[in-house]
Amino acid sequence: MAAVRKNNRHKNAGQVTFIFNILHASHIVSPRPFVKQIACRATPMEKAANSASANVSGSCPPFKLLLSCPAGLSQSQVSVVFDEAYDRIPHQDTNLENSISEIWDQRFQKNKSLFNGQKFRYGGRILHGGGANQDSHVCLQLGLTDYRTFVGTNLNPLWEKFLVPSEDDSICCQHTSSPLGNGAVVETSDQKIIVLRRSSNVGEFPGSFVFPGGHPEPQEVGITSHHYVKDLTGSELINQKVSREMFDSIIREVVEEIGVPAASLCSPVFIGISRRELNVRPTAFFFIKCSLESKEIQKLYLSAQDGYESTQLYAVSMIDLENMTSNMPGCHQGGFALYKLMAEALKIT
Repeated sequence: MAAVRKNNRHKNAGQVTFIFNILHASHIVSPRPFVKQIACRATPMEKAANSASANVSGSCPPFKLLLSCPAGLSQSQVSVVFDEAYDRIPHQDTNLENSISEIWDQRFQKNKSLFNGQKFRYGGRILHGGGANQDSHVCLQLGLTDYRTFVGTNLNPLWEKFLVPSEDDSICCQHTSSPLGNGAVVETSDQKIIVLRRSSNVGEFPGSFVFPGGHPEPQEVGITSHHYVKDLTGSELINQKVSREMFDSIIREVVEEIGVPAASLCSPVFIGISRRELNVRPTAFFFIKCSLESKEIQKLYLSAQDGYESTQLYAVSMIDLENMTSNMPGCHQGGFALYKLMAEALKIT
């Protein structure tokens, strides 16, 4: 197992120390009409991976695969519908809703550098073609959320009270913020996978192993609210921009976190969505080939732009990676499961 370590670098006091930055959006707690949700059943491969996770971890598996695309989907095969219909629905329990502000105020008092910025909210997906062939297509259903609401729902000590008993994930998590994160399984030219050890300064899972990643950003495509032109042309243009951001953002995160030039990265392929069962945190995963060898990447990592978020880079084999997953957050364990399904599908073909 190859690794490179560096000194921790900290952001300035006025900058954000958490992985995601999300701005307060009060429209999230305003009433909205009922929207029919489309049930998304797990594929046989997703069921198998989720079952294997349960067997390893006991009755409470660390992740759930919401979508598996082992053939890998290109940008042209992934579309987005961005609409307020996929925003969070306020919970009917007033005390539970009020706890969102209370928890945010408590955290802000302890850490004045917290910034309340926007993120895309995962509201569901529609898959055509099963995900296991090259003709598949997926449509992601995304709304808008913020860091304040994420802290107050998903990270709330009472987070399970926000859940609705349902096999349909979009209904189960309709009261949570559920910002969509992203992660990249980066394969070097010498067939190693890049893994980072998170810094002790980050807000979630300090010291854990993770794949490079972060979030697609609404501000990157000019979105600050749902108040854009809502005619057919305007909505379609927004959807196309958000769809591109799904792919542009993961390249940006990899470049910033491990220091490789964008030109060394092949076009990402979308391999699915994993949800961490603790706090029901969803993450979209991509597979990216890099033209550089692991030793070159280790050198570039020393001057990575977002190096403060991690303390060490590992370039590992599939076997080593599997041994590291027990020290990964659940959503990243799911990312490994998605990568493994892709690798197995490639062997079959």
